Amino acid sequence: MTRRPSPVRVPVLLLTALVLAVTANSPAQAAGYRYWSFWDRTGTHWTYATQGPATSRPADGDVQGFRFAVSEDSADARQPRGPAVDFTSICAKSPAVDGKKRVALVIDFGTASDAPSEETPPARRTACATVSPDATTAEALAAVAKPLRYDPNALLCAIDGYPDQGCGEQTTPAHHEDHALGLTASAAVIALLAAAAVWQARRRGHA
Repeated sequence: MTRRPSPVRVPVLLLTALVLAVTANSPAQAAGYRYWSFWDRTGTHWTYATQGPATSRPADGDVQGFRFAVSEDSADARQPRGPAVDFTSICAKSPAVDGKKRVALVIDFGTASDAPSEETPPARRTACATVSPDATTAEALAAVAKPLRYDPNALLCAIDGYPDQGCGEQTTPAHHEDHALGLTASAAVIALLAAAAVWQARRRGHA
């Protein structure tokens, strides 16, 4: 004779299956890093710079940008935000100087969710650096956004003194934490539904 599962065990098995399904569909939490990314403006688009600011030598009229954010790698890096930018609008109040070049810079200090603990990001701003023709991006940045801070490996850690400390440290992005909260809430709902099913099954068993 085939043994039928008890009415109590069925909801428990259902609960187990649902929890496993929710967990299986949750993405793995990837490590993020809090740092300044460096960008070149090409036409109307930002492209991740192929050189660091210490070796990049922009031409007169170039537009470059920096964005502070938490990201997993260069493919996940956040672009500078804000309205469309161009050299003319950024350097409109900085007339050309003989023997110098002008470089337009966009500095995006990021959002509060990307900021280190107890620090508030300044507002995004633009600047026009007038520097020598052979100046690097780092030198152009230093001309308009001191103090800069670097680590022993020449990684750019702070622009205009922000952030006050830290440099490329590993962190857990906020959106991963939000997902974890959502997963916990889903599991709680499933548990409540299963408990109700157990109670209903017991009522039938005693009927």
